[in-house]
Amino acid sequence: MTLRRFGVISCVVCALVVGTVCLVVSGVFDRPASVAIDKFAQLLAATAAMVSYWRAARRRQGVARRWRLWMVAAMASLVVGLAVWIWGQVILGVSLPSSTLAPIGFMLVPALTLCAVLVLAHGGSGKLPGHRSKLVVALDGLIVVGSLFVLTWVSALESMVRAWATSGPGFATVVAHPAAYLVTLVVLLVSSWTHRSVRQLPVLFIALAGLAQSASGWVFAYLVSQGATAIPTAADIGFMVCPALFFLSSIAPGNAARERVGAARLRAGELLHLLVPYLPMLVTGLFIVVGTATGVRLNPVEIYVGLGVVLLVIARQLLTLIDNVKLLEQLRDSRERLRHQAYHDPLTGIANRALFRERLDAALAGTSPVVVLFIDVDGFKDVNDNYGHAEGDAVLRIVASRLQACVRPQDVVARLGGDEFGVLVDGYPQPPEEIGRRVLGALGEPHRTANGSHVIRASIGISHREAFDPSLTADDLIGTADAAMYTAKRLGKGMVVVHGSVEAELS
Repeated sequence: MTLRRFGVISCVVCALVVGTVCLVVSGVFDRPASVAIDKFAQLLAATAAMVSYWRAARRRQGVARRWRLWMVAAMASLVVGLAVWIWGQVILGVSLPSSTLAPIGFMLVPALTLCAVLVLAHGGSGKLPGHRSKLVVALDGLIVVGSLFVLTWVSALESMVRAWATSGPGFATVVAHPAAYLVTLVVLLVSSWTHRSVRQLPVLFIALAGLAQSASGWVFAYLVSQGATAIPTAADIGFMVCPALFFLSSIAPGNAARERVGAARLRAGELLHLLVPYLPMLVTGLFIVVGTATGVRLNPVEIYVGLGVVLLVIARQLLTLIDNVKLLEQLRDSRERLRHQAYHDPLTGIANRALFRERLDAALAGTSPVVVLFIDVDGFKDVNDNYGHAEGDAVLRIVASRLQACVRPQDVVARLGGDEFGVLVDGYPQPPEEIGRRVLGALGEPHRTANGSHVIRASIGISHREAFDPSLTADDLIGTADAAMYTAKRLGKGMVVVHGSVEAELS
């Protein structure tokens, strides 16, 4: 179903629900008639949701089919519970809390819905990579549960528990019903933090349905604990809205529509996930502060659970701080790796042309003498042609290693491209010719690899600057060293030619 069509159907369903609620709450009809309209409307919506989920499950395979079948079972339980409730309350006039089978059907709805969510989470698109540790997710769930417990205990739960203790198992099912929906909501919320497959439109409407049912369920339990034998129609609004939301969840478009959400909206969703664990705690804190200011006294249960929630928040923040430190370390390491890759040759591990040029510019800005060697490996093409590129790569790695061994650690050895290398000596302690001959001798030794031994030579061109010259650029030194290297090749290869020398002038 397209989003546009779903939007139209949603507007129609919302209009029908609002109309039904207004009709029931307005008092146009007497109470028996209002209750009958209320319950039959719920039964109709629940039946529509059950049928819709069943039709959707028949058209799908795998996880998409399995979680919808669980929802079919949940909606069937809701239909049975409503049907039995209507028979007992509307037709037979049984007083509250009901002793019929209706509470069992109602209790199965959140349990089966929870199974559907778990199937969707663990069989769907998988976990969000590196999103949150399991411990942090568990702490978030405990913070939400603890905050909601304190809030409900302070407001109404304490009196309901006292009624529970004196009323037997009948009232236990009345309290357990909205509590089960709260557990399902917390599990759904935590699953949405860790599993991308849960973040879709049908699950959102399931959550809204559970929230509506739980809200009216707590009101219902509170009224029963106070001895009420009939629920005001206004308190039944959540019950009326819930089946309609379940129906919308059965026809809502799934992952295909969700994947069209833009990156900005996803970032907003991530921010919401970070804030959600603290929202119940904030509301609970404000509730307690207002209650204390107006003379409400907190009992030990409220105090200890509240302190426990605060400690959980502190533990979560410590874990988040540790995770942030790890992320910063990973970011720094990643930046260092990227910088190394940007300035180093991936084959040999030595500097590349960009880093060589940067270091040469820095050396020319100083006043010390500077020597640049431009080295071309003679005979490298024969190695590549006769032994393959892998053998040629091994030779280039040996060349790079030998060049580093015959200069100082502070000097720069770079691969300028192909079989061409450069050496930068800043503040050379000996004449440039001696540096070139030492490099030539090091490269003249046989290059032994895993597949054999290769004797290659090198042609070396050298340019140098003896004193500070602001008009001299890096391109000038590299260009003259390159020209001197080609002179060495023309003179027979395996030679060293210094720019400005007699050999360079004769060529």
